Amino acid sequence: MSFFPGQDPVAGDAYSCDALAHVVVPRTVDLGDGFSVRRALPSARSRMVGPFIFFDHFGPAEFRAGTGLDVRPHPHIGLSTVTYLFDGEIMHRDSLGTALAIRPGEINWMTAGRGIVHSERTHGTQRTFGSPIHGLQMWVALPKAHEETAPAFAHHATSEFPVIEDMGKTVRVVTGSLYGAISPVPVLHETMFGDVVLKAGHTLPIDADHEERALYVVDGTIDIAGDTFEPGRLLVFKPGDRITVTAASDTHFVVLGGAPMDGPRHIWWNFVSSSKDRIEQAKADWKAGHFDKVPGDEIEFIPLPEK
Repeated sequence: MSFFPGQDPVAGDAYSCDALAHVVVPRTVDLGDGFSVRRALPSARSRMVGPFIFFDHFGPAEFRAGTGLDVRPHPHIGLSTVTYLFDGEIMHRDSLGTALAIRPGEINWMTAGRGIVHSERTHGTQRTFGSPIHGLQMWVALPKAHEETAPAFAHHATSEFPVIEDMGKTVRVVTGSLYGAISPVPVLHETMFGDVVLKAGHTLPIDADHEERALYVVDGTIDIAGDTFEPGRLLVFKPGDRITVTAASDTHFVVLGGAPMDGPRHIWWNFVSSSKDRIEQAKADWKAGHFDKVPGDEIEFIPLPEK
């Protein structure tokens, strides 16, 4: 899912915290009816953080009765899409025949590999009566050895993720490892993603176990070494430094990262690859109708952008 052909986000002001490499100010687009999307990755200074090459924060918003999300069938190669909701529900369908709703705290991990097509829509009573929507859409690049792997889809329920609760903090370990807990989600490259709620006045250390790390503030205000950060900022940290986050108010944020990728990646529309030629081939294949259809959603599709 890619809501808009966004331009690069921009870097924020300089801050005093030595552990910060830079702060990304996402580009925000209002798609109507109060539904906004903030894109933090890729940015001019951070094309990736670990394997994360794309990071959108959408909502919170409330769809009116009879309306909802309608992301028509579209293709991907060379990546895994990671959908994670804080509120609402999205119906996922793909060319493998998957038809499954995702709800808050669950995760849909769709590996495109050599090519997959999917759609994401609001359906059923959610559309009839109106519904909230709030969450993240992220892409992780695949290692070169797995860029052309067979497409796959995995759904993980909320109950599968380890949760650490202690002294005003709650950390859900969604992928990888954090604070000694390990997620059950299988990944092809060292990947870390955690969902954190921190009560006002409490602190959370961010260890240097993963070489590349970032933090995105979803709600509330945090303090790091005297600098305060409001919602909608992606903080990218330098390798090797241990950081302590203090909640200036009740706060919700996510941490993400992992090992550096095995070389640069090219990204165009919904395609990611280490090879520009492979992206050109994917563009031609989509335009020619060579990708598989999505069962149950075969009629509509998103055409290839003109540029």
